[in-house]
Amino acid sequence: MPGKSLKRLEAALSGLAGAPVALERPTKAEHGDYATSVALQLAPAQRRPPRELAQELVEKAASLPEVERAEVAGPGFVNLWLGRDWFGEALGEILEAGSGYGGDQAEQRERVQVEMVSANPTGPIVVSAARNGAYGDSVARLLEFAGHEVEREYYYNDSGTQMERFRASVEAAREGREPPEDGYRGDYIQELAQLEGDPVPTILARIEATLERFRIHFDSWALQSELEQRLDQLLPRIDTYELEGAVWARSSAYGDDQDRVVIRSNGLPTYRAADIAYLEDKLRRGFDRAIYVLGADHHGTRNWYAAVARMLGYDPERLEVLLYQLVHLLRGGEVAQMSKRAGDIVMLDELLDEIGVDAARWYLVARSHDQTIEIDVDLAAEKTQKNPVYYVQYVAARIAGVMRNAGDAPVGAEPPAELSPEERDLVKRLAEFPAVVAEATERRGPHQLTNYAIYVADDFHRFYHHHRVLESGDAQAFRLGLCRATQIVVTRALDLIGVEAPERM
Repeated sequence: MPGKSLKRLEAALSGLAGAPVALERPTKAEHGDYATSVALQLAPAQRRPPRELAQELVEKAASLPEVERAEVAGPGFVNLWLGRDWFGEALGEILEAGSGYGGDQAEQRERVQVEMVSANPTGPIVVSAARNGAYGDSVARLLEFAGHEVEREYYYNDSGTQMERFRASVEAAREGREPPEDGYRGDYIQELAQLEGDPVPTILARIEATLERFRIHFDSWALQSELEQRLDQLLPRIDTYELEGAVWARSSAYGDDQDRVVIRSNGLPTYRAADIAYLEDKLRRGFDRAIYVLGADHHGTRNWYAAVARMLGYDPERLEVLLYQLVHLLRGGEVAQMSKRAGDIVMLDELLDEIGVDAARWYLVARSHDQTIEIDVDLAAEKTQKNPVYYVQYVAARIAGVMRNAGDAPVGAEPPAELSPEERDLVKRLAEFPAVVAEATERRGPHQLTNYAIYVADDFHRFYHHHRVLESGDAQAFRLGLCRATQIVVTRALDLIGVEAPERM
């Protein structure tokens, strides 16, 4: 959804063309402020030359108050140059909306749960799990900004084989023995061995503290051991059969890739059984949408969850599984290895100490979740404009300095008699923000915000390099308005991915 001023122009052109018009920014400035290919789209159905249709639209568009001039280009494109009043109107909308610009776009508000991280408490949070949190929390922030009610939840396994190995590893360290086969190693095991009692609560407290530092606050924590207690009530609602002493869910009949074991031959539930209890618990709590954020190795889980929902009588459309790929850290061009059991791990706290929260949050969402990330730790730690997060944050800090120096000087949206190309480009870029937010929300793709923020920074730096803001005569109020609008957009774009917009750097 574009900004209101652009949306109104698209609506006016749609009325003239008799078909929906979507405006795009040409790659070259000489092709106008915006362009549309609607004539090319209409030509086959109307059996008319596209340039002829484009010429008709050009003549009609010239009557619109927003349009300064229009031309036919190429095989049937319509290029539009907009008048100064449109730029003032677009800027005014941003200033009026303030920090809410681009938000509250949800057509139907939902109560949404985002379950993320959910790493077993067998050790501190590592960088691979941090991508889960950074991505999941950014999706949650986008949904909240759109107007949905969002709850963040952490689900952890406090029982089972892995937890037994973890506790046994700590106990072995206390007694000076080697950990059991497939046990856990590392300095953190030795640290836990110095404390008395069950190590799990200590690890959980450490996980929560790390995630709070990472700017992720969980509203609720779910325990697998508690959910498993409801299995006796739920299994009769699942289509099951017995085979070789185990109980299987007939999930393949409900859209899954295969049937799944839910009770082992020894009578103990599998984690698939816990999935049943957890899914029912989520939907029973009244969430309209339950979003799971999982690693790519859970690719088969999506169909399993849908099958469970169908067997329990729920609409599977209420469930959403978001999968993310691996993270690789590069130091000196070499990949750092991560393994809790081997003890050769990169903890999130260590990464935050090295590059800071802002850089970590930025880099962990800077690429689409379906792509592997390689983070150059040396670059991420740099305080230079080669570092993209620093480059964007510098815009926020520079504008804050300008606004401090401006004092009580008027800030407005009334454009001067002549608008420079840099001023026009910056207004057009800022007017794209609602559409960027809407698409990032719909596609669950917060990486689009990092890409957009860099474009905004490019346009602002270009504007600031070419034009004086303070003491610029009749243009000062408008240019201060441009600064304030850029500050609004950059601050919000950064906040949606959990990055701060500093006032000084």
